[in-house]
Amino acid sequence: MQNNNYENDKLAKLCSMAEKNSYIDPQLFAKYEVKRGLRDLNGRGVLAGLTEIGEVHSYIISESEYVPVPGQLIYRGIDIEDIVNGFMSEERFGFEETSYLLLFGSLPNQRELEDFKELLAQNRKLPEDFVRDLILKAPSKDIMNGLARSVLALYSFDDNADDISTYNVLKQCIRLIAAFPLIAVYCYQAFSHYHDNNSLIIHSPKPELSTAETILHLLRPDNGYTKLEAALLDLALVLHAEHGGGNNSSFTTHVVTSSGTDTYSVMAAALGSLKGPRHGGANIKVMKMFEDLKQQVKDWTNEREIETYLGVAEQRQNPYYY
Repeated sequence: MQNNNYENDKLAKLCSMAEKNSYIDPQLFAKYEVKRGLRDLNGRGVLAGLTEIGEVHSYIISESEYVPVPGQLIYRGIDIEDIVNGFMSEERFGFEETSYLLLFGSLPNQRELEDFKELLAQNRKLPEDFVRDLILKAPSKDIMNGLARSVLALYSFDDNADDISTYNVLKQCIRLIAAFPLIAVYCYQAFSHYHDNNSLIIHSPKPELSTAETILHLLRPDNGYTKLEAALLDLALVLHAEHGGGNNSSFTTHVVTSSGTDTYSVMAAALGSLKGPRHGGANIKVMKMFEDLKQQVKDWTNEREIETYLGVAEQRQNPYYY
């Protein structure tokens, strides 16, 4: 106990010194027009590169003023509503064809889509003993941490890991797209077993299933899921696939790839960015807020009661409020 107190005291003193001697006057950011990350001093996003892949349109500039407009998400020049209406009207899953669109610039025809699905199916596997040795033996309390660590570990199983030719990087990315559902669910199962004391259940993927179906198939103890659940998850995957290239994790890939490093290092860095509570980690806050809302709001159909909850949550700086 004495050693712990000594360490804590020393660290507290060093922390105080670090904060004091690393302080930057906020007024200097305005004086020298320095951007804080991917936001300007008014909290608006800043241009940090060019892309023809995705665009988020949320405002117009009128007489030098930013005027909010209904949000619009565009993939490769196609409105996301048109993409979604296309596959949902035919009761198909859309994540695979959306991935194809983002990667290659146009929607696939039926043959191209089937070939792409087959590529994903063939790569929907992990190296032998990968789950046992790299996921189950070091379970993480955070799934994003497990994802990043697993992606870095895959470097060791790739004979051409440092080849950054377009052909090889594309092959690596397709393998990662196919493997991510497995890694994410297996990391969750390890967490659920070792940290929440639940039964450990590891299912094998089925090549005929879509990405959304694969996630639910691996996640559920009985492999069961409804058609609606799969459709909603697929829609969520489509909407999260791309956000204009200017978000934090996408920008991270631009920064890290500029050094010429390997694909696995780039994706692990992007996952580290995505984990943050001001980026993808915000979803966790939303889930916690929903749980808190269930406890505080008696009638979910009463808009006034929900508005009151949100106002009170903001005023008291509720940790679930975002």
